[in-house]
Amino acid sequence: MFAVLQLEAFALQAALRTGAPVPGTQPAGLLTGLDRQTGLGECNRAARAAGLNAGMSVAQALARCPGLLLRAADPAAEAEATAVLLAAALTLSPTVEATAGGCCTIDLRGTDPAGRRSAAEAAVRALAATRLEASAGVARTPQLAAYAARWAGENALPGGFLAVEEEAAFLARLPLDYADPSPAQAARLAGWGIHTLGELTSLTAAGLTRRLGREGRELWDRARGGDPRPLRRHEPPGCFRADLDLELGVETLPALLPPLERHVARLALELQAAGLAAGGLDLELRLEDGPTQRAQLRLPVPTAAPAPLQRALETHLSGLRTAAPVRGWSLRVEAVRAPVRQQDFLSGGLRDPHAFTETLARVAALVGADRVGTPVPADTHRPDAAVLVPPPRLLEDAPVAPAGAIGLPLRRFRPPLPARLSFAPASGRPAHVWTERFSGPVTEARGPWCASGDWWEPARAWARVEWDVALTGGGLYRLIGEREAWFVEGEYD
Repeated sequence: MFAVLQLEAFALQAALRTGAPVPGTQPAGLLTGLDRQTGLGECNRAARAAGLNAGMSVAQALARCPGLLLRAADPAAEAEATAVLLAAALTLSPTVEATAGGCCTIDLRGTDPAGRRSAAEAAVRALAATRLEASAGVARTPQLAAYAARWAGENALPGGFLAVEEEAAFLARLPLDYADPSPAQAARLAGWGIHTLGELTSLTAAGLTRRLGREGRELWDRARGGDPRPLRRHEPPGCFRADLDLELGVETLPALLPPLERHVARLALELQAAGLAAGGLDLELRLEDGPTQRAQLRLPVPTAAPAPLQRALETHLSGLRTAAPVRGWSLRVEAVRAPVRQQDFLSGGLRDPHAFTETLARVAALVGADRVGTPVPADTHRPDAAVLVPPPRLLEDAPVAPAGAIGLPLRRFRPPLPARLSFAPASGRPAHVWTERFSGPVTEARGPWCASGDWWEPARAWARVEWDVALTGGGLYRLIGEREAWFVEGEYD
């Protein structure tokens, strides 16, 4: 069995894909020729519904459809669209042939027959997500599969898919032009009353050869769908990379993102076809004047989905300022093995690590990268000293068991309560405590516990004294003294 993925009006779709999205109801056509010989080439469905067809002059087309959108052929856009089509085809089978512009043939031998329809429809949806309208057909021969894909596209079948099971019934409804007869052959066959491929194949090959010659036999072979043949295998890319040079410099993010996202969509399809995932992105921006901007974007978990990759690039670019307009870029994907991870009902890991990382990046862009991170204890004896470190790439699935409590729990006041103290003259212990919340004489005191550090750096030097006191009216508190000021740090349970 063979499958065909086909893009109707390929050159037109490739040209329209490079601009702003065009509604499906907007008539559009491709310009052909130059100067006085300029005419209309490929047309989309809306243009054909308005009565336009290839071969019309531009003046005729605009007179019949004033809202016609015209585009010129773009070889670079066609090359990129071909790469996207091949990437989608490789998700069906490793044996793929670039048969013609906008057409790929896939050998389905060795694939699961039950999953062919769902896989083909998934490929059509993946191409639609990249703004390429495709259709798919499956049949016994490559020619029949091409007929099925064309029929599915022209008739807008559900899912853009058609599998040929009854060949005779299928050929009976196909117009004769599916077999590409010459004008002379078409005129002669029409005189015989033959208008479909089924009617043509009902004739004998020998009789048609006697009347139309060798060309007639070749037409008959094409009309019946031909025979299975070996495919000219397309080799998948060895590296996952996209490059683009712009004619005019780009200065704004809205102008930079759309073509970059189209490249990301194609790279994601190539990764999926190879069974790999992106562990990171290497982006190089070439400027009109100035040094090249390079960035390495690391992903929290490897992925082959285009959305997280696009969000990572957008987050990076939204906070980037370049000295000159961007004239081109190179984007390379660091391919790794796709992770296999089973979710557990009690798992504590992040369900969407990419969204978490994107949120952190946006916060860092607002408040500064030095103010975003995970607090960890600093390497010092100073109480409550902490530093920010980059957050972990993934949260641990199993929560770490907390350490056992030592002594009474201390409910800390945030911030500590300012306090005034009086001390016993003989012992130097606290005798009375006054705060805005409570006050009273001290019935028992334990301490002092003195600590200091960083004395070799005057700007960071610290020293403190701690007392644990019990008041007459009830309550057990911790007192701290720093820089000739006293505070109540908290209350013991």
